[in-house]
This record gives sequence, C-alpha cells and structure tokens, in this order.
Amino acid sequence: MLALTKKTGYGLIAMTYLAGLDEGQVASAREIAERFDVPTSLLMNVLKELSAAGYVESVRGAHGGYRLALDPEEISLADVVTAVEGPIRLAQCVAGKDPGADSEPCRLLEQCPVADPVHRVQRRLSDFLKTVTLAEIAAGASASATK
Repeated sequence: MLALTKKTGYGLIAMTYLAGLDEGQVASAREIAERFDVPTSLLMNVLKELSAAGYVESVRGAHGGYRLALDPEEISLADVVTAVEGPIRLAQCVAGKDPGADSEPCRLLEQCPVADPVHRVQRRLSDFLKTVTLAEIAAGASASATK
C-alpha cells in the first residue's frame, strides 16, 4: 500500500503550522510537537532535514524556533517528501533508473511485464505531487479546523 510515512506526515504537519504563522513569527519544535501530540525528537530531526533542504529556517536564541524559508506557494508536496524521505520511488525498478540511486537495479527489469506501466505511474505520481503546494495543504487544514 502506498502511504506517507510518519516522518513525512510530521513534516507536513509542522510546515502547515509554520505556514499559518504571522510574518516574523517562529515556532519551536517542542511547541509544534506538543500542539499535535507528536514525538519531539522525531519532529526535531524532520525539521533539521527540511532546514538542510532549504524549506525551513532555524532561528537561534531564547525566542528562537522555525519558520518557512519560502512562500508556501513555492513548496510542493514532492519537495517535502523528497527532503524527508529521499527520491520518490514507487518500486525498486524505478530506483534503478535514477542517477545516484541508493539501491541496485531490479534484476528482472529486462523481462518484467509491468516495468513500463509502473514507470508511467511513477512519472504521473511524481508530476502530480509537484503540483500540490504547501499553500493548498495549509488552506485545506484551516478549512477543516473551522468546521
């Protein structure tokens, strides 16, 4: 089954929360973790990954925390997933085609009857995830919270 991991889910929760902050405001990992009842240590690691990828900024100091580094319209769901999990891969054979992939190509690729359809689905999925922005996710989250 295709599903977002906890890490990606927590990253989306944190980024959605940060997208709702007022200009110049920051939130600590602890504040976000307590607000949404997620493990602080895991959330801190996810925020570090998002910071290293350039989507979140870390502000040091007594009143420090995190804020978005880019406008929510400029961050896609694909960006978040890739920053937290690495390249989006539907199957191992897709990984084998990526330059720099961390796994070996599937040994069945040459005779596999589903390789081409899986690769087409992979491209469509990847293209779709690139079209969904953090702004859309945050707008949906605020609409749900007001119901």
